[in-house]
Amino acid sequence: MLEPFYPDNEVESAYAIDYEGLYGKGIRGIIFDIDNTLVPHGAPADERAVKLFARLHSIGFRTILLSNNKEPRVKMFNDSVGSSYIFQAGKPGRKGYLRAMRLMQTVPENTVFVGDQLFTDVWGAKKAGIATYLVKPIHPKEEIQIVLKRYLEKIVLFFYHRKNKSSGGDRP
Repeated sequence: MLEPFYPDNEVESAYAIDYEGLYGKGIRGIIFDIDNTLVPHGAPADERAVKLFARLHSIGFRTILLSNNKEPRVKMFNDSVGSSYIFQAGKPGRKGYLRAMRLMQTVPENTVFVGDQLFTDVWGAKKAGIATYLVKPIHPKEEIQIVLKRYLEKIVLFFYHRKNKSSGGDRP
């Protein structure tokens, strides 16, 4: 019942993922959420984000930012990291994820998604057949509707951790 919301992988941070390892496994495209995944809500790209995207592009990845925010917010962040982007993506709908893969010229089997929310980021990516990385939110300050969703996420993650402990194993 809760499985559609379970991440394929859970990591501390988008900055702690073994991207070289993913490339070695055939992953070629990475879709990122921005707010509270790469920087705090509303923050511009910082030095760490700029370095991450330079590293990803030097490895050979195609990247795209997928955000429900309006274009000025997404463009401001993207201007510093030099990725492609989709704004007002309609997450958790599949359409934005499918468009992201078309733009990157990837397919679900060689694409991963990195985000901080189960009910938008992870659920949408899973509906599109994309492996997911759930990261811990960077900053505790969030909009009220997200704060409320975090309480529900805790319940889902409780059952996910209980199930994952018994089954083990993640997917790329």
